[in-house]
Amino acid sequence: MTVLRPGSTRSPRPRPLAVLVTALLATVSLALPLTSAHAAATPGRGSAYLGMGVLAHDGRDGTPTTGDVTQTEGVDVSAYQGNVAWSTLWGSGVRWAYTKATEGTYYTNPYFAQQYNGSYNVGMIRGSYHFATPDTTSGATQANYFVDHGGGWSKDGKTLPGTLDIEWNPYGAACYGKTAGQMVSWITDFINTYKARTSRYPVIYTATSWWSQCTGDYGGFAVNNPLWIARYASDPGTLPAGWSFQTMWQYTSSGPTVGDHDKFNGALDRVQALANG
Repeated sequence: MTVLRPGSTRSPRPRPLAVLVTALLATVSLALPLTSAHAAATPGRGSAYLGMGVLAHDGRDGTPTTGDVTQTEGVDVSAYQGNVAWSTLWGSGVRWAYTKATEGTYYTNPYFAQQYNGSYNVGMIRGSYHFATPDTTSGATQANYFVDHGGGWSKDGKTLPGTLDIEWNPYGAACYGKTAGQMVSWITDFINTYKARTSRYPVIYTATSWWSQCTGDYGGFAVNNPLWIARYASDPGTLPAGWSFQTMWQYTSSGPTVGDHDKFNGALDRVQALANG
């Protein structure tokens, strides 16, 4: 029999179940902060908007200066803005607006009616845009979804052709896992389907750096598709291949009343001309 010295105690043997539970809890506690951080860094599907990746990838370098070229002020909105004060924007000089209608084939903007109709009702020329997710479904499928959920066009002098928002993937790899050739094919598929459904070529919204990286700076769309360039700086900068000028320019995400402000490259009659086709 083992004899214990006075004042000493015997350490109990660890119980196998207790050891296992402790190890599991430690593993979970270590994993949770990483999981939470990852969730915080990746937005939920449907939350993307026009220019979501511009600041993170291209940054900001000043604001436009007043020049001699006539430009017409516009805004772009999504569910992020909620119910928009259109009369206030009209009073500030905004004359055209684009509203997010759809994303992929799984999302429609719950504020679309207030935003799309509200801009029209105060006198603005309005249009809608689709946030592309080339990794989820085909270009044709997404073009049809867009047209069926607010992306159509009518020759009423107040409706602009739909816009394809094609930019950095906020949910994963920047180019959606596609090669440059595959991306060009996806965009072509979207454009051809939209044209067949509406008789109009869609506007292409993009940033030069993304376009160069993910399409290989393809220049074949410039003949038919108006360019809406994203660059938060004092000028639009170098444009993607093929385009010698931009039709629209998103120049800031921190404008008055509504953050995303844009300039149409021309007077109001040129905005009307684009609406009329």
